[in-house]
Amino acid sequence: MKSITVYLLATLVVFAPPLSVAAVDVEGVRFDASVDVGGQQLELHGTGLLRYMVFIRAYVGALYLESPVPSEQVLGPVAKQLVLEYFHPIKKEDFAKATRKKIADNLSPAELAALSPRIEELANLYQDVKPGDRYALTHVPGEGVDLSLNGQWLGRVDGDDFARAAFAIWLGANPIDTRFRDQLLGDA
Repeated sequence: MKSITVYLLATLVVFAPPLSVAAVDVEGVRFDASVDVGGQQLELHGTGLLRYMVFIRAYVGALYLESPVPSEQVLGPVAKQLVLEYFHPIKKEDFAKATRKKIADNLSPAELAALSPRIEELANLYQDVKPGDRYALTHVPGEGVDLSLNGQWLGRVDGDDFARAAFAIWLGANPIDTRFRDQLLGDA
């Protein structure tokens, strides 16, 4: 009887599914394997490092999704969260300027005109960051985009159309950095 028990335990260990990873380390920054967004678990999809001028580490990021989503559908109406942790201080005005430019790079003139007031809403939510600060941009379909800094909610900008535009800054056809986009999407 003892040998059967040992055999069964050994079989369970060999054929057991792997335990999920509790966290991932990227450039010394820890990201959880999943996050809770309004009672829904989002799973880590990809992580990356954004470099400025090739050598300067600007920030690291983690993309969380509600379920595996093909890269070409990630900007669609799926729950997602992008978490960015910064290595250098950045002024809120610089965030606003970069947001306006990168959203414009991913939209037609008509789309840009229609979203312009909401782009300004997001630009007005930004705060200065220092090294170690984390922004989280979260989209729940039907609710819009929430922005938080170090876990403190800063505000929401309504609309799934706006969410597509905002996340395109990092995940769109003309992102802030294609290598960073591809890392987040798991395409690198």
